[in-house]
Amino acid sequence: MKTKRLMLFLMLVLGALFLGACSGQPLANNWPGLAADAERAYLSIGTFIYAVDVKTGEEVWRYPAEADNSVLFYANPTLTEDGQLLIGSVGSAHSFVSLDAATGRENWAEPFTGAKGAWVASPLVMGDTIYAPNTDGFLYILGMDGKQIADPIELGGSLWSAPATDGDLLYVTSLDHHLHIIDPTNGASSEPIDLGGALPDSPAVGEEGVYVGSFASTIEFVTPGGDHKVLANASNWVWGTPALDGETLYYADLSGNVYSLDLATGSQNWGVVQPDGPIAARPLVVGEQIYIATEEGTFYALDRDGKIVWDKETGGKIYTTPVLSGDLILVAPYQAEFALAAYDAEGKQAWTFTPEK
Repeated sequence: MKTKRLMLFLMLVLGALFLGACSGQPLANNWPGLAADAERAYLSIGTFIYAVDVKTGEEVWRYPAEADNSVLFYANPTLTEDGQLLIGSVGSAHSFVSLDAATGRENWAEPFTGAKGAWVASPLVMGDTIYAPNTDGFLYILGMDGKQIADPIELGGSLWSAPATDGDLLYVTSLDHHLHIIDPTNGASSEPIDLGGALPDSPAVGEEGVYVGSFASTIEFVTPGGDHKVLANASNWVWGTPALDGETLYYADLSGNVYSLDLATGSQNWGVVQPDGPIAARPLVVGEQIYIATEEGTFYALDRDGKIVWDKETGGKIYTTPVLSGDLILVAPYQAEFALAAYDAEGKQAWTFTPEK
């Protein structure tokens, strides 16, 4: 029943985004996006993006100054090496902006508004180029000033996740079951690779290819040349990007199972590990612990044997992947009394953040 509820919720979100893109109506109720550096966490939630001091949990700035229902944020912000914070809106304005990460001020004179759909995916910055996927099925190519520098690449389906790169090629997933491999030097795209199920999150990049989880309930390995094979199965849909750590691949499914795959042998490192509910967020590996967040709103630390080290209840639901900032793990629950919390490696809560009205 839990899995069915989560599937229904996710499908309602998908439908709301598609209807919103077609009707021009904004999507107002969704889980937050999250990114962080050593000084601040950046939380995208509803009509605002918040910068939060990671030492104190206090608000540093918010964008925009006043709520605008045509501008609504859901995606994980992308931080650039030169201090920009890039994010698009799922609101009817379809705006894509660059903010100064330190101050929250707009870097561009005008936002980019050339897309026809919602900005659910985070962009990827490669060199001096921004690659921004949109739910209209196009990959937009912008300069660091927000201007288009090449025609968008039509990939089809709805693009919900950030491109991944091995330094040479781009790997872009779509909800229409296809993985696209793109050469950024000429914009050429390989023949789309059908992986048998919707691909809502990014691939994990390895040394010789990428690892992709899908709604086909599989983990597939895909080479730069497009060859692919199933490495492992799951008991249900795989939503979040697998976490690659050396020769081990961690992933989870919507039945709430957590897996640890030994890539050298192709075997699972442990038996059934099933915390307390469906898992849509990516696993996060830090040191000797694997952090897992569930739809039940519980945040877990597991050891390398799959045993629970500690767990914390947030009082909401967690769909957003936890993020590391210094020595703290940041968690952004949905429908909880707070919007963001920080925990240390021993599970001690350092602070919570609730936006002031």
